[in-house]
Parts: sequence; structure tokens; C-alpha cells
Amino acid sequence: MHRVLIVEDEDIMRKGLMFMPKWQEVDCIVVGEAINGQDGLEKIKKYQPDIVIVDINMPIMDGLEMLENSIEEYGYDAIIVSSYGEFEYARRGISLGVTEYLLKPINYPKLYEAIRKIQAKRNTDTQIQNTMRQLDVEKKKLGLLEHEEKKTGNRYVDLMIQTIHEKYPERLTVADISEQCGMSATYLNVKFKNATGYTFNDYLNRYRIQKAVDLLRENEYKVYEIAEMAGFSDYKYFIKVFKKYIGCSPARFINDANAKE
Repeated sequence: MHRVLIVEDEDIMRKGLMFMPKWQEVDCIVVGEAINGQDGLEKIKKYQPDIVIVDINMPIMDGLEMLENSIEEYGYDAIIVSSYGEFEYARRGISLGVTEYLLKPINYPKLYEAIRKIQAKRNTDTQIQNTMRQLDVEKKKLGLLEHEEKKTGNRYVDLMIQTIHEKYPERLTVADISEQCGMSATYLNVKFKNATGYTFNDYLNRYRIQKAVDLLRENEYKVYEIAEMAGFSDYKYFIKVFKKYIGCSPARFINDANAKE
């Protein structure tokens, strides 16, 4: 359930926004109301809303000033409402990250549409945050942090992990390592799975995808370049593996990460 705060100085408009929309149908609840920007700042701090619906022209403190003083700190999404004559003025909110505007009088289907867009964005942001947390968990779990090289106590497994960390951009198979250490590929696979909980290929792909994510975050390379840099010579296979571990395509990941910033 998303928490909504209404900031509007006109009593009729404010009460109408509070009680006329079918908030439950869009998975929302109105947690409070404010009569101007200053009041809005206090209510934002008090209620910690997910969505703030705010008028532009208000006494004491207008809507844009309120947004400038709170939207980044409290991380809510805003819907600006304004009269026709104020609409271009309201577009200044773009620099603050506001993407939804509604003209007075409020058209409720358009309000619901704006709410759903924000919910979709917030859900995506949550997924990205969860993905980032999970990636950090995987890095620690798999010993992928550069300063936290994992030692298993088995010299062959340790060699396999070290080889992955050092040579992941290259073509790499268990057979290559088996020739290097004089042990069978089957034996090494069993030892690796027992020590790490992952097959060699699964560990290798996870490590490569983590490196791909790091490169995607830098936003300096094209996706096909990142695929090759991470050790995937087959671009289509890279997309398939990326979706498997991250849950979305690399392009979607970049867009969502940039939107979050």
C-alpha cells in the first residue's frame, strides 16, 4: 500500500483529492493533508509518504520550493497539480525529478494513470535495490570481492577460483585447469561443487555477470562490448545468462539504474 500526502491550499480541492478518488483501487492510502508548502514539509517529515500530490501556487511556501527542500532527502515521488496558466511554470519541476503533471480540475482516470506510472517506477527501483543487495550477497558468498579472496582449504579448488578471477575474460573450462594440475575434470568438478556449492560453470558465469554489472554501472561501454569484456564471446548467450541471474536484460538494467540516479 503506497502512502499519499495531499498538499493543497484550496479546501474544496484538497478534500476532493482526499475523499473522491478510489484510492484502494490503486493500492494507495491518504495518510495526511497540508495547507501550504511549509505545512507540507512538516507532514512529509512526519508521515514519510511514498507519493505527494502538490499544488504549485500556495501561500507561505509554494509547491516547487517545498519540493526543492524535501524530495531528494525523503525520496518520495510527486504529482504536481496546477491551473492551465501555471502549467509551464510547473514544468520547472522536471529538474527536481517530477514527471507527472495534472491540470485542474483533476481528471481522476488521469490521476490513476499517473499513480500507476509512479508505482511501476517505484517497484522497478525496489527490484534494482534488491538486485544490488543480492549481488553483494553473492559477491561475499562466492568470494568475489577483490579484497576477500575465498580460501576453501582445497588447493585444487583454490586454484580453480583463482583462475576464474584472473582469466574470466578468456575462454575457460575445467578441462583447461585439469591439464594444468594433472587431475581429472570430473574429480575437480566434484571437489569444486562440494567446496563452493556451485558448479564450475555456474561460478564462472556468476563472476562474469558481476563483472558485467560493474561495467554497466560505469556506463562507458556498449552492451556488446561489455559482453566480450566479461568473457562472453556469444552476445545472445550473454543476454540469456544476464537475464537468468539479474532478472532483466542489460539494457533494462542500465535504464533502471540511470533512472534511480
